[in-house]
Amino acid sequence: MIILERTSVMNLENAIRGARNPMNSWGRMDSEYDERGIFVLGENDLDLGRRLARAGSDHRKFLRQIFVSVDITAPLYWWKEFDTYKVGTVANSCSTMHKIHVKPFEREDFSCDRLDEGGLAALDALIAYLEGERVRFCANKEDRQPWHNIIQLLPSSYNQMRTVSMNYENLINMYYARKNHKLAEWHTLCAWIEALPYAKELILVKGEAKELC
Repeated sequence: MIILERTSVMNLENAIRGARNPMNSWGRMDSEYDERGIFVLGENDLDLGRRLARAGSDHRKFLRQIFVSVDITAPLYWWKEFDTYKVGTVANSCSTMHKIHVKPFEREDFSCDRLDEGGLAALDALIAYLEGERVRFCANKEDRQPWHNIIQLLPSSYNQMRTVSMNYENLINMYYARKNHKLAEWHTLCAWIEALPYAKELILVKGEAKELC
């Protein structure tokens, strides 16, 4: 299970203006803000961005200046793989160390959509144990043993929310490295990438003929 919420794409105007710096071609800019205050790439700017994006990472530096922020709720086993992408990404997570005991454990706290009946039964038994230890710790926080039991037995299916900041270059790497991955969470993330503004022109770039401006 993975949920992506509160997506925000920022700095598109400055990024495309900077893409014109090498050729001093700012006079060809034709992008503008629409009536909703959304920055819309014009035909000239979109064509330039598309060609630079397909020309390779050396030429598409402007994509590193298109920023994306999103809240992602996903299981720890997925976050372990996501943490491969450290360069150019920042994540601020909900804390298991400080807040794991503040609410009751429920099945909804875990990614269990692909478990069979036996797996669900095992998870329910573990949830019952974790909840008992949580109650025990809340009753006496001087006794840290229940807390240690929770932390060390918490399964990798436990869902954690993180606010993540990335850029379009990061998303190119993620998309092509993970779009055929066996974890369903990556397929959902790739579908989210495909729906971002100008993803077709600026992110889904591999397999296209390389061309410079």
